[in-house]
Amino acid sequence: MDYQVYTLPNGIRLLHKYASSSIAHCCFIANAGARDEPEGKDGLAHFIEHLLFKATKRRNTTQILNRLELVGADLNAYTTKEYTCIHASFLKEHLERAIDLTEDIIFHSTFPEEELAKEKSVILDEIASYLDQPDEAIQDDFEDILFKGHQLGRNILGIAETVNQLNQNDIHQFIANNYNTNEMVFAVLGEYDFRKLVKLADKYFGPLWANATLKARVKPIIQTGETVRVTKPISQTHGVIGSQAYSSSNHKKNGLLLLNNLLGGIGMSSRLNLQIREKYGIAYSIESNYSAFSDTGLFSVYFGTDTEKAERAMRLIHNELKKLRERKLGTLQLLQAKNKFIGQIALGEENRIGLIIAMAKSLIDFGRVDTLPEIFAKINAVTANELLEISNEVFDINQMTTLLFEPND
Repeated sequence: MDYQVYTLPNGIRLLHKYASSSIAHCCFIANAGARDEPEGKDGLAHFIEHLLFKATKRRNTTQILNRLELVGADLNAYTTKEYTCIHASFLKEHLERAIDLTEDIIFHSTFPEEELAKEKSVILDEIASYLDQPDEAIQDDFEDILFKGHQLGRNILGIAETVNQLNQNDIHQFIANNYNTNEMVFAVLGEYDFRKLVKLADKYFGPLWANATLKARVKPIIQTGETVRVTKPISQTHGVIGSQAYSSSNHKKNGLLLLNNLLGGIGMSSRLNLQIREKYGIAYSIESNYSAFSDTGLFSVYFGTDTEKAERAMRLIHNELKKLRERKLGTLQLLQAKNKFIGQIALGEENRIGLIIAMAKSLIDFGRVDTLPEIFAKINAVTANELLEISNEVFDINQMTTLLFEPND
């Protein structure tokens, strides 16, 4: 087996992947994100992630930050629509130090009032900075349209109005309702004996009380496709075209991942890049993305170009989507697409921290982690007929939504 798992009595799972190196990586993932926030509490999950580094019952901010940084380690965190993740990279001899700190900030943070006020100011600056980047801001606005009225449409950072109103009670209630021990994974990638890891997990995470609150996530409804134009003080037109797609558990997910990589994924040889940037010189930035959530998904194409070229760029994008709906990939095309995607996945394993985070998420979502040979087998099993079917379902022009940010001068 490529990994080992140990489940504590409180439900927290320890995941280990062996890797011979002087550097080790760990992450702690809770199945709690922006979509779990109550109405009117936008930005709460991300706010909590920031505050975890501020104070615990044993440490102040400086002691938290110095605990790993003084030995040259890196500590960081992020929040998504469905997860909160704390991760660290360090010399392998500092494993217990990393586990001790992780347990302390996740389960013993005190969220002092003075830190709430300071961190709100930091996040408001983060929101303002984000809004100054139209290529980033348009993605959030697009999701708000696509998942209209649903938690998945919320900006992870929140908005100024809701962030300013967040308080200690909101924090403690969110943690009680969403930080469920049976939906938590502590994962380690490094040169360790698994028995040692189990002992450390029992020592630090074992005494914690179990919390198995039932999470009630509601699946979003499918929206009718629409086109929305917004004027902004920008110099170029930015656009996103996309639709809802398959969930992480849908058997068609692998086919859409392959299609997305073929259409506008990593590298300069994607269809969209070759056709729109290289052949016509229209858009400097063009890419496609597929994000799978627990009960739905999101496929989108982003482009940025001069305003007078925007309409042509959209026609060319739709033409590429139409080709995939109408023409089955040939044997050689399908083989090349699979080989490219498989090679990129294999190279991605070199990103050790990204790998262990992906494994931890898989354990939360599916209760297991696919090995590389299993992943490759799933990709190789995808047929041209399946890709044609997927293209007609996900790239249906009548279901696709378009958002454009256009210059206002």
